[in-house]
Order: sequence, then structure tokens, then C-alpha cells
Amino acid sequence: MALAKAGGLAALGIAAIGSALGAGTAGASSIGAWKKCYAQGKAAPFMLVTFIGAPLSQTIYGMILMLTINGKVASPEWVATHWAASLLCGICGGLGMMASAWYQGVAGAAGADALAETGQGFGNYLMTLGVVETVALFVLVFSMMGLG
Repeated sequence: MALAKAGGLAALGIAAIGSALGAGTAGASSIGAWKKCYAQGKAAPFMLVTFIGAPLSQTIYGMILMLTINGKVASPEWVATHWAASLLCGICGGLGMMASAWYQGVAGAAGADALAETGQGFGNYLMTLGVVETVALFVLVFSMMGLG
């Protein structure tokens, strides 16, 4: 039972690590972009906050996977035969979400720099973040399917 529940905690914890890495990466770049704007006497675009916050959604996906795993673990019969699936689903699902969040932050960092420099392309940069986000959604759905 404990190992099965550990899968749920792993999903949440690992996904949250990715969110922190991604938000930190985009945040550092956004601060640098704002600094450039101030140094050049340009208005600093508040929209850069969008790039900073984008990776946070993967923590929500990790929580959804954790709740799904915990729902399966409520059945002792299921745990007896599927505890390893719960553990691996949480670890692998969390790692997939972590990678998505981290690289969403990397893409957001590039978008923040480009938007602050040119003032153009926000929609294109946001679409890029959406494509990277899709990886986390796929991981969430396929992990839930893997639990049976």
C-alpha cells in the first residue's frame, strides 16, 4: 500500500520540481529582459509574466495523477496486484511532466527575451509554449490509461 501511494506522491513531487525549474528559468530571463527595457528607456512588458507562470500547470497535472493513483489504491485487491504499476506510473508520469515544465520554461525564457527586444510575436511565442504543454497533457492521459 505504501509503495502504491508513493507513486502518487512521486507524480506530484517530480512534476512540481519541473514547474519550479521552468518558472525559475523563464523568470530569470524575464528579469533580464525587463532590465534591458529599463536600461533602454522602453516600457517593460508585463506580459512576460505569462512566460514565467506557464510551467506551473504541470504541478496541477501531477496532482491529478496523484489523485487518480490514490483512487486506485483505495481498493486493496487492486493494490495487491498493481502496486508496482502505481509506483512506476507516478515516477514515469512525473518525469514526463517535469521535462515538459522545464523546457516550457526554457522556451518561455527565449520568448521573454524576444518579446522585450521586439515587442512583437507574443501569439507565436505562446503557441510554442502550448505545444510543449501538450506533452504534459499526453503524459497525464497516457499515465492514467496505464493504470487501467
